[in-house]
Amino acid sequence: MQVPLENQAVRQATERLSEILAEPVGTSSADYAVPHEAGVAPMDAVVTAGAHSFVLEWKRSGSLGQIALAVELLKRVTDSSTCSRIPVVAVPYMGRVGRSYCERSGVSWLDLSGNARIFAPGLFVHILGQANRFRRPGRPESAFGPKGSRITRWFLMHPGQTIRQRALASAVGVDEGYTSRVIGKLLESRLIARERDGLRVNNADRLLDAWHEAYRFDKHTVLAGHIASVSGADLMRGAAQTLDRQNIRYAVTGLAAAWSYTHYASFRLMTVCLKELPSPEVRTALGFRSEPRGANTWLVVPRDEGVFHGARLVDDIRCVHPVQAFLDLKGHPERSREAADELRGRLLTFRNDAA
Repeated sequence: MQVPLENQAVRQATERLSEILAEPVGTSSADYAVPHEAGVAPMDAVVTAGAHSFVLEWKRSGSLGQIALAVELLKRVTDSSTCSRIPVVAVPYMGRVGRSYCERSGVSWLDLSGNARIFAPGLFVHILGQANRFRRPGRPESAFGPKGSRITRWFLMHPGQTIRQRALASAVGVDEGYTSRVIGKLLESRLIARERDGLRVNNADRLLDAWHEAYRFDKHTVLAGHIASVSGADLMRGAAQTLDRQNIRYAVTGLAAAWSYTHYASFRLMTVCLKELPSPEVRTALGFRSEPRGANTWLVVPRDEGVFHGARLVDDIRCVHPVQAFLDLKGHPERSREAADELRGRLLTFRNDAA
């Protein structure tokens, strides 16, 4: 199903609100209903239902960047208004990351797929479980494709720096036309900003969350198998030494990289990124045998070599950058969520955000 045009979407969103609250609703143009104060944009609609008044902001995408922009606008309007209005984000479909962001921000939401979380004094409605009615066939537009992610990675590796667009394209090895398209999407979502001396990340935490939402570890080529070892740490050290002797470019990621950086939570599964799948001779040198069930080793050929950008030696083990390790933990078992929280809390605090 196609996402409706804005006017139709706002009308459908107000109808959804009426259904959710089991109340007839009255609507008015936000242009008229919400005062225009300096720097405050009008909202898409003001909806009254019973004793409550809602300010609604529609976004065509449920991506985190768009959700964050809607929340920012809603808060500015409701904070500037003398009336008590309840902010509501409306989208075609609200994913898990967007739901969490709205909840943390104290903002209600609904989607045209049938889900909602609406709260107000004396009111709480929570509806989940309806499938996305607006999935588009083919590859969705995203700033986080294999090569486009190189640009996001650069901003997260340099959160306090500005850079000219041409220099950025050169730094990440992507042509200027493609860089321009990706930059346009990041600017539209307010994930980066254009300043007088170049481009800069607006809010690195938000950018990382948006990339994490879109990231798919299972799109890499993964060869699962087993290498005899007494522990994950010994397995990692032995594999690294073997690959170094074979002059093979590698970088460990996931649980192994998180442990190398933080020494938090022992691990069994070692994941190592390689430029190409190893030859039979290299597999023999590693002691690797293909065995998906009960595997303790994943040999991964990434979709794009940008995964290796920012890799570094940690106690003589080459590890992907902490940003990449954090992303890859999304596709890992064991205590991957705890390891991701620890890694982010220690190494991905982004104190140099512009906003």
